[in-house]
Amino acid sequence: MEVKKPENIDEYIGGFPNDVQEILEKVRMTIQKAAPEAKEKISYSMPAFEQNGIVVYFAAFKNHIGLYALPSGHEAFAAELSKYKSGKGSVQFPLKEKMPYDLITKIVKFRVKENLEKAKKK
Repeated sequence: MEVKKPENIDEYIGGFPNDVQEILEKVRMTIQKAAPEAKEKISYSMPAFEQNGIVVYFAAFKNHIGLYALPSGHEAFAAELSKYKSGKGSVQFPLKEKMPYDLITKIVKFRVKENLEKAKKK
């Protein structure tokens, strides 16, 4: 059976239960507020924000929200992210815990600045 891939972030969020939709929408708004010039898109079947390159991706799973700020975003906030399960370029925020929206804001602002600096060097 083929699963329909979302064409936009609204479709992506709409595919989850209401409680998860609320969290995803708040994550989305947090990213929008931190990166107001970033454009929304779906990439790798996940919501993504792009401004001079990808700023962040995010996605929902059974027990967590994944945030993908590429390795640099995670390295820069390693201490604050240390209490969460993470990989080289990902972090898992458990659905049963309070979402760290302030930390998401800091990571997004860092990535926007980083992308802008890279774009200036080109």
